[in-house]
Amino acid sequence: TTVMVVGFVNSGLMTLRQAINVIMGANVGTTVTAWLLSLGGIDSGNFWIKLLKPSSFTPVLALIGIIYYMFCKDNKKKDTGMILLGFATLMFGMETMSGAVAGLKDVPAFTNLFVAFQNPLLGVLAGALLTAIIQSSSASVGILQALAVTGSVSYAAAIPIIMGQNIGTTVTAMLSSIGTNKNARRAAVVHLLFNVIGVVVLLTVFCIVRAAFAPALLDESATMAGIAVTHSVFNVLCTAMLLPAGGLLEKLACRIVPDDPQTQGEKTTELDERLLPTPSLALRQSRAVAREMADCAVRALNNALTALDHNTPELAQSIRDDEELCDHYEDILGTYLVKLSTQKMGRDESEEATELLKTIGDFERISDHAVNILSSAEEMEQKGLTFSGSALNELAILTSAIREILSLSLKSFSSQDVALAQQVEPLEQVIDTLKEQMRTRHILRMQQGHCSIEAGFILSDLLTDLERTSDHCSNIAGCVIDARAHNLNLHETLRQAKTADGSFQQTYESYVEKYQLPVPSSNV
Repeated sequence: TTVMVVGFVNSGLMTLRQAINVIMGANVGTTVTAWLLSLGGIDSGNFWIKLLKPSSFTPVLALIGIIYYMFCKDNKKKDTGMILLGFATLMFGMETMSGAVAGLKDVPAFTNLFVAFQNPLLGVLAGALLTAIIQSSSASVGILQALAVTGSVSYAAAIPIIMGQNIGTTVTAMLSSIGTNKNARRAAVVHLLFNVIGVVVLLTVFCIVRAAFAPALLDESATMAGIAVTHSVFNVLCTAMLLPAGGLLEKLACRIVPDDPQTQGEKTTELDERLLPTPSLALRQSRAVAREMADCAVRALNNALTALDHNTPELAQSIRDDEELCDHYEDILGTYLVKLSTQKMGRDESEEATELLKTIGDFERISDHAVNILSSAEEMEQKGLTFSGSALNELAILTSAIREILSLSLKSFSSQDVALAQQVEPLEQVIDTLKEQMRTRHILRMQQGHCSIEAGFILSDLLTDLERTSDHCSNIAGCVIDARAHNLNLHETLRQAKTADGSFQQTYESYVEKYQLPVPSSNV
């Protein structure tokens, strides 16, 4: 479970604070295995009680698991079959192991070994090493339960070993955090801190009680059920003790795994390939990264529009940085979604993957247009060129419309809001008209000598970049509508939007009125 949590945090599906609570719950939940394994210690002549023994029901579970896995086509039933087969194998292994170690009770060296483990520190170390090697606290507790059948394991030895097993199990999460982002590594550190602090506190209490009161129970032979009880009590006490201190554990983990000042504030969400076998989670992660890409592209374009009025070296660099980041997002998302397409997915999941593949290309092109607009602004500045007053007023109206269509497309994509998406195409039509009107007017101004030919070429490039930006916004909105309508034909969706009802024309006319160019004047 903790390995999954580390993966979720690494992919941005879960925050570090949420992960802390899940880790605590997982520590309690893992004790269920010990209770199931303890059923093997049932010894009764009653028929109904005998049915609870694993040897009675394991063959039935194995048979059902085989049928589900081999003959059912539904993936969920196949997974259920694998679960039943795994559980049956676990129970069979425990029963086999218990029988194999039964003769060890007559071996003096084996008995002396567990006498040595009554030293709390040795017991903790032994439990930690065993669990670290096999990387499963449930399995190591099961081994301890099997050894307890010999009668050579006392509670004085079993309790420290169980505590050590809870430390050893953190190795799995620590190994899985290698190569992950900082928050994922912090989640693994929290798991380690939780268990180490719990062991230090409760081992201290154990040693004090043992020295002060010397309970007779500690010298008794541990049973399978007794080990399950001990395992559960330890984890429940640790959780009850540290649950209110979740915030402190988070701060301590952040101290141990600090932020790098040079990378602080950068996006840290990465695509985790461990989620690919679970398409729903992989798609959720992909959409989160796609939203980051969308924010980045829209930010770059808005900054480029600002650079037309007032450009600075810092602003120009931020635009280029955002464009490079969008290229990176497109590369990793495209590769990830192609890999995801090889997995078995339902209809909705397949359509969502297709939608994301379409939209990331549009967002990347928007960031490219942002750099093109910046280049035009820099060329104007380097050559000392200016537009006429009329051109500047018209350009302000067009850029205002571009900012609105960017906002609409970003919000509709982020929230999958079809109502917002349906407002994009009417505005895109208005922007197309504005572009043609401005191009015609500027040609007239050049003919009249109010604007230089060189500035005219730059304005023509600007109009092209702005109009194509609106086209990409229209594509993004079309994909949002497609996803809701289960229709992957983008152009058909946009054509239908114009003829579906009168709302398109009404919205179009409202935008025409809002973004109307001023009446042409002979004065510049």
